[in-house]
Amino acid sequence: MKEFWPYLKMLRPVKWHFTGAIFAGIIYGLASGFGLPFVTSEVFPIIFNQAEYAHFSKEARDVLTHEQMQQMTDEMGEVITTEQRKELGWDKDQGTSFWILILAVAILPASFAVRGLSAFANTYLINYCGVRVLEKIRCMIFSKLQVLPLSFFQKNQSGELVSRVVVDTTQLQNGIIFVANDLVKQPVTFVGAIGALIYLSLRESDLAFILLCLLTIPVAVLPIRYVGRKMLKKARLMQDESGDLTGILSENLSAPREVRAFNLKEREEKRFFNSVRRLFAHQMKVVKYANMLSPLIEFISAVGIAIAIYFAARRGVTLEQIVPLIFALYMSYEPVKKLGMIHNRVSQATASLERIEYILDAPIEVPEPEDPKPFHIDVGAIQFDHVSFSYDKSPTLKNVDLTIEGGQVVALVGPSGAGKSTFANLVSRFYDVQGGALRIDGRDIREVEKKALYDSIALVSQDPVLFNDTVIENIRIGRLDATREEIEEAARNAFAHEFIVDLDNGYETIVGEKGTRLSGGQKQRIALARAFLRNAPILILDEATSALDTESEQKIQQALDKLLPGKTAIVIAHRFSTIRSAERVLVFDDGRIIADGPHSEVYQTCPLYKDLYDKQA
Repeated sequence: MKEFWPYLKMLRPVKWHFTGAIFAGIIYGLASGFGLPFVTSEVFPIIFNQAEYAHFSKEARDVLTHEQMQQMTDEMGEVITTEQRKELGWDKDQGTSFWILILAVAILPASFAVRGLSAFANTYLINYCGVRVLEKIRCMIFSKLQVLPLSFFQKNQSGELVSRVVVDTTQLQNGIIFVANDLVKQPVTFVGAIGALIYLSLRESDLAFILLCLLTIPVAVLPIRYVGRKMLKKARLMQDESGDLTGILSENLSAPREVRAFNLKEREEKRFFNSVRRLFAHQMKVVKYANMLSPLIEFISAVGIAIAIYFAARRGVTLEQIVPLIFALYMSYEPVKKLGMIHNRVSQATASLERIEYILDAPIEVPEPEDPKPFHIDVGAIQFDHVSFSYDKSPTLKNVDLTIEGGQVVALVGPSGAGKSTFANLVSRFYDVQGGALRIDGRDIREVEKKALYDSIALVSQDPVLFNDTVIENIRIGRLDATREEIEEAARNAFAHEFIVDLDNGYETIVGEKGTRLSGGQKQRIALARAFLRNAPILILDEATSALDTESEQKIQQALDKLLPGKTAIVIAHRFSTIRSAERVLVFDDGRIIADGPHSEVYQTCPLYKDLYDKQA
């Protein structure tokens, strides 16, 4: 349970609901554990004594007059003592007896009404608190995912992360609500039942009977610890397999074209079906341990009650005396059974919490500065001061030392894996440099608020991401406060306006998940429109025209010729036709910059660049 303590502070906004839930749980526990056995022992004798008197009075009235009944009672007074007369209720008139009987009978439904209303209040308020806490945890997870480094997402499947955010939080919610419903009620019920058992036994002056009844309770607790440990282990395996299954499904749904093109149907079905079978096996083990505890405790309870009945019979205890005791004993075992089920649910919830905390406790490798300084780009000069960087101890950039002047267009060229994308990612501070420093206009970007830095950079990637929203909202991502006129102007600059107005609903057309309703070239032009709309002083183009046809590429190049002046631009070039506007070419090879200069100069002095260029030419 200690794993859950840090999250109790989230109850502060709902502290009054939680207080009310505890109060209602205490009332329920006392009404169940102590109240019902007490009612059984105190009220039932009154009810049945009154019933006997009423039955006797009815038969007597059928054959005797009032005077005869009085005379008979006087004569019987010589034999029946005053105490016996009071016990039988013969000293009361018929009206008084009737109302006492009604009042005594009414106590039982009143007791259950108190018990039921307090149970409802406890359950409702606890559910309210539990759902609100889980709401906050979900928001915490989502917010944490927004600031985790790109390396975190490269190491973890998106489907696995979705499973942690959706499935594990649901499991945690169900566990917390189930536990919270009984966490107050059952201990109080147990204490109340033990109190009633002690009270009733002491009234009969039989402490040995109390000890005998209580002796079996610790035995009932023994299976709880064993089953709980097993449950935690099996629940972890089940949740891990559930995450794997979600990952397989997410991966399959993200590549329907490849699955069909490479005839992967049988392979994908085999992967999915095997994961389903493994999940089923883990689920059944969890079900086994979750449900074996209740019958075990019930059996132990039955043994304890049987022993109590045996000794009660040997001691000549009457039925009227034994029923409340058995009732109190039963009410003490029921909470033990419920607490055992709570232990199982806590084990399942703990497994889910561990998977959730994998995200919540993940280190933020690109933190906000403790004292961020105001940031505004005046020139846009980018300085790499002996910068080094590596992924998993594999060097990607090695002692890069250069300055890109403000307003300069620089093309990055080199074979795959040479360090071009890493160079651009460091400028955007998607990663922090591991050696040296990276400055913009003389300011170390680690000292700048990330939001201010991101607002100063426009990015167009090779594989643009579109959200399942309208065209206009996908362009508006470039600047959220943009007007419709500004959005349409940006679309025209990106040569996207023409195809947008031809769509069924124009700018209000839903593009589908990841833009599946648009062609590759159309998606790329939407992404370019975002960059035009953002109008940031630094522009990073990761082969932004790679998906365009020749005609569109020429138009985009013309638009870029208008957009680039006055901006610092980094162009990652895979097609050399895109670097004609570049004033400077940086050639990367194995994490180092081996050539730096204008195209004509680099072409003459760098064999690698000449070879790459000639192959495309």
